Amino acid sequence: MKTKHRQSRGVTRRTALTTLSAAAALTLSPDLVSGQDAAPADTTKRWGRLPNTLGARSPAENPRRLPIPTSSRTPLQDLHGTITPSDLHYERHHGGVPVVDPRAYRLTIHGMVDRPLTFTLQDLKRFPATTRTCFLECAGNYNGQSEELTPQQICGLTSQSEWTGVMLSTVFNEVGAQPRATWFLAEGQDAAVMTRSIPLKDAIGEAMLAYAQNGEALRPEQGYPVRLLLPGWEGNASVKWLRRIELSDRPFMTREETSKYTDPMADGTARIFSFLMDARSLITYPAYPVTISRGWVEINGIAWTGS
Repeated sequence: MKTKHRQSRGVTRRTALTTLSAAAALTLSPDLVSGQDAAPADTTKRWGRLPNTLGARSPAENPRRLPIPTSSRTPLQDLHGTITPSDLHYERHHGGVPVVDPRAYRLTIHGMVDRPLTFTLQDLKRFPATTRTCFLECAGNYNGQSEELTPQQICGLTSQSEWTGVMLSTVFNEVGAQPRATWFLAEGQDAAVMTRSIPLKDAIGEAMLAYAQNGEALRPEQGYPVRLLLPGWEGNASVKWLRRIELSDRPFMTREETSKYTDPMADGTARIFSFLMDARSLITYPAYPVTISRGWVEINGIAWTGS
């Protein structure tokens, strides 16, 4: 009886070299380099894109912020869950986005403290880190009652992220905040030199110096390399590009908190130092310009409160 010799099913040097050559050719293919935007009729008949250094959304998914002169709004109707992707987090600033060199970054804490100190970014990262999920909302986050407004237009100045940084109480303990200190000034290094007076007793339990968002360093428009984060408070109080904190026994009455972020009253006066955001809710689907037909419709939405 003759024995049939079966062809080897192992990987030979020749087949390995052939496979590697084919992979190299695919790596350099224009379709793969461009991200293979054109979907093939049968994905099983064509090599997909090989691993690269930076992920991207599918070309079929194209969420975008809605820009207006000094801010851009999150596309709430296009999101899933409660976390806002970092590149879609709403943007608001008074003097443009500054370019801050993290190697030269300094944060000075002084005033009513026992040990005035200046911290580098690395100094702040040496403290125990805290991570928490919370929303930010601009105090100007309302755009009328027209029926022809999308969720993005109505409340797009609301976003939620996972933030990482050091608790402000930890840093205040390091500098020796004095018992007589009841307020602190937070100052940014943007062209507007954004400043706010913050009541110490109301903020100290929650406040953070954040240097990361959703697992990565802060984006420049979110205050890179360090911002103050006051969960549940008006977004303007969470000063970005933070460069200075001064402790005092009284508010500083800065430009932003006396002429801008105030609440007009019925008697013609204005109330200052409003911080906590009220409870709000929003239906994200169905919403304009979506139309629905008769039948079962799942209603989606979000709700949030500073309390």
